[in-house]
Amino acid sequence: MSMLPDSHGRFGPYGGRYVPETLMPALLELEAEYAKVKKDRRFQADLAYYLKQYVGRPTSLYRADRLTKKLGGAKIYLKREDLCHTGAHKINNAIGQVLLAMRMKKRRIIAETGAGQHGVATATAAAMFGLECEVYMGTEDMQRQALNVYRMRLLGATVTGVDAGSRTLKDAISEAMRDWTTNVRTTHYILGSVLGAHPYPMMIRDFQAIIGKEARKQILAAEGKLPNYLVACVGGGSNSIGLFHAFLRDPKVKMIGVEAGGSGIVSGKHAARFSGGKPGVLQGTMTYLLQDENGQINLTHSVSAGLDYAAVGPEHSLYHDQGRIEYTYATDTEAMSAFDLLAREEGIVPALESAHAIAEVVKLAPKLKKSQLIIANLSGRGDKDVQQVAKMRGVEL
Repeated sequence: MSMLPDSHGRFGPYGGRYVPETLMPALLELEAEYAKVKKDRRFQADLAYYLKQYVGRPTSLYRADRLTKKLGGAKIYLKREDLCHTGAHKINNAIGQVLLAMRMKKRRIIAETGAGQHGVATATAAAMFGLECEVYMGTEDMQRQALNVYRMRLLGATVTGVDAGSRTLKDAISEAMRDWTTNVRTTHYILGSVLGAHPYPMMIRDFQAIIGKEARKQILAAEGKLPNYLVACVGGGSNSIGLFHAFLRDPKVKMIGVEAGGSGIVSGKHAARFSGGKPGVLQGTMTYLLQDENGQINLTHSVSAGLDYAAVGPEHSLYHDQGRIEYTYATDTEAMSAFDLLAREEGIVPALESAHAIAEVVKLAPKLKKSQLIIANLSGRGDKDVQQVAKMRGVEL
């Protein structure tokens, strides 16, 4: 199994570059510079330094004994990306791309964000290195994630609301791409997930692959064997491919990606691309996406802003077609129930995104033997979601 896209940036039929000609020089420059830094010991040493000393890596692989006992069946481990500085895995990619931007002598950073965690991570990295930063965010997401909007502004970033379309992540990406097209000589666009035109899906996967590399070493040290299952939520898909990548060559390790089932597939109010979508092109890449019979992008829905997107990373589309990774979904109701369960059983409040993965663990673990192992990626913490959850339940804070 190839671990890289081909020279055209394709994972099988997916991926590629579907962008205006004005962006091609920037993408080619980025591809060439990234190829250099992959082999550059100084760059890799700097990245490792900041990931350890600033981000707090390695994150722990926590044996969730109470959750295991509650559910019965398989032993459950949580990869604690919620313990990263800023509260999610997004900082791994933000640090890598900021270091890359500085090598290209680009002092202005732009980003898009849905849940706000990528925006916070980008604003954090930009502040640490003294770079100008502007983050685009749909106004619907700004309301849902007001805490993260304020955090970004505290960090010195400009947060620009996008009031077009569904006012969520898709529209924020479109606005960021328009900005990049206009300011390509001075600006680097830090895309937040394994989406967009080549080399972004490959590069962001590589920056997030540290999750799986650590988890593999940690589970072998703890149990002396590889896990039977890996479980992670899938929005664009960076936290999941980050966990899965180190295990792709291990056929006995099964992998489950959990999309946002929203109000249910039949309702049409969801973001489950593999349960209701088909291949097409969106925002620079060929992949599975939610679209109507005329190719128009469908509106999406999820209780989780970070999973509320019409497309999925192209590498995921390839593994879906190959059957290497199984993709399922959790509804809003199931995710909210898992959110409560993890808080009460383990004293960990997960991000609503991560709660989708826990919802799948709730279904899976009781079906397995006690000798079997599950690693679930806890991609982020739920501080950002507490106000939203309280409001949904009629609680005034």
